[in-house]
Amino acid sequence: MLWVALHFNALHLNGRTAETLENLAAWACQFTPKVSLEPPQALLAEMAGSLRCFGGLDDFLAKLRAGLAELGFDAVIATAATPRAALWRARGGDRLLEDLPIEVVCADEPLEFLKSIGIAKMHELLRLPREGLAKRCGKKLIQELDQALGAIAEPREFFAPPARFAAGLQLPGEVSHAEGVLFAARRLLVQLEGLLTARQAGVRRFTVTLLHQKKEITEIEINLASPSRSTERLARLLRERLATVALREPVEAIHLEAADFTPLHERSGALFGDALADEESWAQLAERLHLRLGGGAVHGLTTQPDHRPEYAWRRVAPGEWDPREFKQPGPRPLWLLQPARRIDQMQFELLAGPERIECGWWDGDEAKRDYFIAQSADASLLWVYRDAGEWFLHGLFA
Repeated sequence: MLWVALHFNALHLNGRTAETLENLAAWACQFTPKVSLEPPQALLAEMAGSLRCFGGLDDFLAKLRAGLAELGFDAVIATAATPRAALWRARGGDRLLEDLPIEVVCADEPLEFLKSIGIAKMHELLRLPREGLAKRCGKKLIQELDQALGAIAEPREFFAPPARFAAGLQLPGEVSHAEGVLFAARRLLVQLEGLLTARQAGVRRFTVTLLHQKKEITEIEINLASPSRSTERLARLLRERLATVALREPVEAIHLEAADFTPLHERSGALFGDALADEESWAQLAERLHLRLGGGAVHGLTTQPDHRPEYAWRRVAPGEWDPREFKQPGPRPLWLLQPARRIDQMQFELLAGPERIECGWWDGDEAKRDYFIAQSADASLLWVYRDAGEWFLHGLFA
């Protein structure tokens, strides 16, 4: 067993220790599923089964410190074979267990008694007779000493990463420009990425709320063309959106929310090209254009169930698709003419048909048509229909 303890500076928890500690625990779950809360200002993580994924203990600790720095939190990190020993070492500034001051082990009356008899260090405490120590300081201290030394087990309740993300950040001063907001929001996005990594998920949208004076707010919603958890990608999209927002009042705090997580697993690159990576690049381009040009300027297309060819499609957000399956009853051309063009019967020869389309009475655009596949004089394949005795060209096959 290898336990890692993180003891945070109380000032860095922004006065909302319970909420902030849970958000940090959710972020830490990307490293191991065995993360345990130790309120008010510590976390414990059992890392024995995960160290190989990070190249060993030293590489993991370096990654952990870099991640905490990116989040803007300062913590004392310590390791030990038991959770209680790791926690005490972190509280004591990562000193050896024997050299820890007794203040990190006990408090109140037991601490006053031990100081009164000249006990200042852990190694001095361990030399005292156990029966007398239990009688003077209580059985709880004896139990915790045995847990720290591994003599008895210490069951821990592990934290479950939530299915949604919500976190806020009070800015150190008023911010009146977008770059300052982005710097603070990035710390929340790093927390979000950690939670999504732990849940092997991504998001298609997230919301950033800017809090101004007099309780005024500015709400910014970011939509993605495909699920992602990358801090870089989410921050880039937020930067694009902030560039279009005029801050009428300085920002005092920010809040970030994300829900509706989508399963998102890691994938390996292909040997000969990477079609998925190319598709992802197009999706990211579409979402950036969407943010710059507005919602109506960029869209995708999908089919929808309607026998009338001019109604068998609709606009969707980039990356969206329609889960309803609709199988066309007959062949359809790639190129439709809008509107259909009247054509002389002498200009084509019928090859196949008819296909009767009779629908649309419910929306006021009723269609009663007999469609045929025809061939023109230049051997082009046409899609024609007959309506009230007249012929119309509606599409061209490739």
